[in-house]
Amino acid sequence: MASTETTRADDAGAAAGRAGDPAGGSVGGRAGRPAADQAGDQARDLAGLEAGLDALDTVQSSRIPLRETLVSKILPPVVAVVLVLVVWQILVSAHVTDSYKLPSPSAVWEQVTDAWNQGTLLGYIWTSVSRGLLGFLLALVIGTPLGLLVARVKFVRAAVGPILSGLQSLPSVAWVPPAVIWLGLNDSMMYAVILLGAVPSIANGLVSGVDQVPPLHLRAGRTLGATGLKGTWFIILPAALPGYLAGLKQGWAFSWRSLMAAEIIASSPDLGVGLGQLLENGRTNSSMAMVFLAIFLILIVGIAIDLLIFSPLERWVLRNRGLLVKS
Repeated sequence: MASTETTRADDAGAAAGRAGDPAGGSVGGRAGRPAADQAGDQARDLAGLEAGLDALDTVQSSRIPLRETLVSKILPPVVAVVLVLVVWQILVSAHVTDSYKLPSPSAVWEQVTDAWNQGTLLGYIWTSVSRGLLGFLLALVIGTPLGLLVARVKFVRAAVGPILSGLQSLPSVAWVPPAVIWLGLNDSMMYAVILLGAVPSIANGLVSGVDQVPPLHLRAGRTLGATGLKGTWFIILPAALPGYLAGLKQGWAFSWRSLMAAEIIASSPDLGVGLGQLLENGRTNSSMAMVFLAIFLILIVGIAIDLLIFSPLERWVLRNRGLLVKS
């Protein structure tokens, strides 16, 4: 009986092996092989598993062809701009409203060419952009450590957190009158308005990013000796980077809007003519073509800053986290 059962078991194992059954053929086939061969098979299996995991972690990046970039990135906004211009011209040609209320695209273009020929167009842009970027950098220097304090110190969060949220919801134009009274009509007033508008957004963005850091990362950092400033620099800030970047984008938006409000309300020969002052000059002179020119320049600067600074930063963060994968 014993020999018969042994024979049946061997036949079953051989049949399973021929059928490709891993429970029968693979184990049964390896059981009768030398120990060295079995160790080699296990090593190859582990190597294959590691290679598969590495392939999953690897971000497949390749240079996008120029034609595909033109079609997917450049053509859609160009088509949108053309459609807006066509609709705009149709409304003007149909005399939907008076010409002094809705100027034609050609009238606005004449304002562009006149400002360019007079050498003032780039001056309008540079006056506002230089103020906006410098004010944003100052807000970054102040808002980042403030956000870390609010995020990591419970007492500071309880005391300052609600105030930051309230300041973020306060319209930036409300700060212009007190800033003029406190500091006068000068660039310091402009920077004060920018700081009051941007610092709360940057700090709250960093607080939100820190709150989303998994506690496991913090424990792992402490285990490896990353405590205090090391833990903040090597663990907390990299992990909170997406939320922090969102706060930076919002902070720039508040900076730009605060600056435009300050330039519209506060005017002085010592301040020069920025885009906000250009907008106010158009209103004062009842020149809708100048008003439209200022609006378009403000919009173009905002889009350019996003495309040149924040969009590359977002792609860099996503690429480093393995989230920017071309499907």
